[in-house]
Amino acid sequence: MIVNKPPMGWNSWNTYAENIDEALILESARALKKSGLAQAGYKYVVIDDCWALKERGKDGKLVPDPAKFPRGMKALADDIHAMGLKFGMYSCCGRMTCARYPSSLDHEWTDARSFAAWGVDFLKYDYCFKPKNRSGDDLYRTMRLALANSGRDILFSGCSWGADKTHEWIRTTGAGMWRSTGDIFDNWKSICDLFHRQMSILPYGGRGCFNDMDMLVVGMHGKGHVGLGGCTDEEYRTHFAAWCFLQSPLMIGCDVRNMSDATRALLTNPMLIALDQDALCAQTYRILPYEGAFEDDPSENRYYMLARMLENGDVALGFFNFTEEERRMECTLDEVGLGVPSGRTLELCDCFTGEKCLPQCGSVCVTLAPHACAVYCGKVVKA
Repeated sequence: MIVNKPPMGWNSWNTYAENIDEALILESARALKKSGLAQAGYKYVVIDDCWALKERGKDGKLVPDPAKFPRGMKALADDIHAMGLKFGMYSCCGRMTCARYPSSLDHEWTDARSFAAWGVDFLKYDYCFKPKNRSGDDLYRTMRLALANSGRDILFSGCSWGADKTHEWIRTTGAGMWRSTGDIFDNWKSICDLFHRQMSILPYGGRGCFNDMDMLVVGMHGKGHVGLGGCTDEEYRTHFAAWCFLQSPLMIGCDVRNMSDATRALLTNPMLIALDQDALCAQTYRILPYEGAFEDDPSENRYYMLARMLENGDVALGFFNFTEEERRMECTLDEVGLGVPSGRTLELCDCFTGEKCLPQCGSVCVTLAPHACAVYCGKVVKA
């Protein structure tokens, strides 16, 4: 399977962890449809860890827990497919899964056939308890090859948290997306840390194998399994915009059955989703305020001016203030390839408000409150 755009969907882990069953998954799938999330692009319904019995069956196959999934996975997948959605599941390359359930180590081909028979469209493949004498790239290539020969197109999502220099070998595995971070938590520090880590690995994402910054915590507000503290609506806006700007897969982690209007509006923001799904998949680059700035003041390494070329000759600009102080940021059009000789400028459209504006004196300048952001899509026009 060739993955041309970042996958979008919902995953059970952030809110529910082991507290999952068939009714919850179906209710969540229906909520994706009813809320408009599915129409906005969120198609994958992914069951994370804790779905199986603690031991394999006598035939060596994984067994869905009959108390949680009494009809089995095939019936559940059929129901999800009937809604026009796609079905995802979870396994692990180590001795056991992160929650200590049976993993797929040395059972890759058997499990791949089971997943295909059940109608699975997406496999999240974790990295817990990986044997020290086995290399992660070999283990991931084994599972990807098994999936590719299972008789069904199954998107392979490598979840190695960036360990063992994942960025250097993940494309050899054929994965469609790869986790570059540890687990996200529903608090501002976690969001900051995961975003900051991306700056050194910007060249390693892109079409075919998208850099997964982990699931979204938008709308959790301190509830659920990873709801450790919660965030403000402003912080959720910055979180979602940052993930979209870097073209991370967008996997919702909140309870989609009980979202606020603000959460729904943010997760379905059409301009931010279009930015995430832009077909060019060009690499994001950072614009520094001036040479040597971060050497003089390390705190400045927590605010970012970013740019990305878009399809049809457009340009995206993102300003992100991860500091605790108000920040003024300014970049020139020269820094996005529009020098004075071009005779062109950018007509900027605010991705949150839809308001349009033009740069002043060849510069784009914003002043942001702590934890805030500003994101623009710019159309090249005559100056």
